[in-house]
Amino acid sequence: MGIEFLGIAGLNDGGETQARSGASFDKGYTLRFARAHEDNGWDRILFAYHSGSPDPATAAAFIASKLDHIKILLAHRPNVSYPTYAAKVFATLDQISEGRLNVHFITGGSTADQAAEGDFLSKDERYARTGEYIRIVKQAWTSREPFGFDGEHYRFENFVSDVWPYRERPEVSFGGSSAAAYAIGAAEADIYAVWGEPLVNTAEQIQTITDAAEAAGRAGRPRIQVAFRPILGATEQLAWEKAESVLSRIEARAGSLPSSFVGDLKNPENAGSQRLLSIAERGDRYDRALWTRPAAVSGGRGNSNALVGTPETVAAALLDYVDLGVDILSARGYDFVNDTIDFGRYVIPIVREEVARRDAAAAKTAAAASDEAKREAHHRDAA
Repeated sequence: MGIEFLGIAGLNDGGETQARSGASFDKGYTLRFARAHEDNGWDRILFAYHSGSPDPATAAAFIASKLDHIKILLAHRPNVSYPTYAAKVFATLDQISEGRLNVHFITGGSTADQAAEGDFLSKDERYARTGEYIRIVKQAWTSREPFGFDGEHYRFENFVSDVWPYRERPEVSFGGSSAAAYAIGAAEADIYAVWGEPLVNTAEQIQTITDAAEAAGRAGRPRIQVAFRPILGATEQLAWEKAESVLSRIEARAGSLPSSFVGDLKNPENAGSQRLLSIAERGDRYDRALWTRPAAVSGGRGNSNALVGTPETVAAALLDYVDLGVDILSARGYDFVNDTIDFGRYVIPIVREEVARRDAAAAKTAAAASDEAKREAHHRDAA
């Protein structure tokens, strides 16, 4: 089965609990943070996107040229460039990283942030555009002959790229919790990303994605990625004390930011944030370790539900999601570098070892069943 771990590529030390101490793109910090992932068992890091932030593709190229193993997930919004141009950028970055690139396409959950870069389409129009964009990019990555496209949002003739991915094409990642998102993502994505919710809600989302993939004519659904904010402690009591300290800092930080940046904390636009707030209204704690208070005080912005406990408790909680069919576990702490190191040292090995044990047991059971079937077939033939 296998399991992958996705972290975040922080370009500076600012976050929900503290203002940044330097420039928005701090090269030294960016490299140190990425190296903390590479050196501690993580598979991939996400270079996120915001309208006013440093360019993630350039930052990703910087890290790819400095580190040897960590893989890259590049967030990209279709409104910022034409798909044929983007396909070349992605292919070039995949060449730089020697095949370590995946691309996460963001349709856009904030109308204001989309408008900041000249995008005034409605939400459903944006999803339709993203579907066209992904199809064009995938064809540009694989076609060696000129091709054209005549759609609702894009039209061109006789395009052929002269730069292709390093090996096979990068995988396409996608997220969203609206009906339009499920339809487009389940049809086009290799990986479908959701935010951490209680087990029952995550199971429902996976089923919705599975059904949408079947409706789109796919043989199977995309791989599933789920995201959390881990808060670890040597004991359960210490973990929860740390969690309360983190929460107080999130509240203080949210109160100091302009509303133009944080948005409406009570009535967010996007369906994913609305889901997180609805879950938080029904309770603070779910399952083994899920804690919704960080989502409640931040308006459900992004990946904001936490898993709180000892490394053993958090690992067990993550394995519950693996049991649901989750393939990729995304995690991001609040003390970015130190939390990345601790999670890599104390949680990732537990999860990997248990997944490997389960895989070995399943393979043994399958082999025994196969041997039994062969013996029965032999007895039937002999009779």
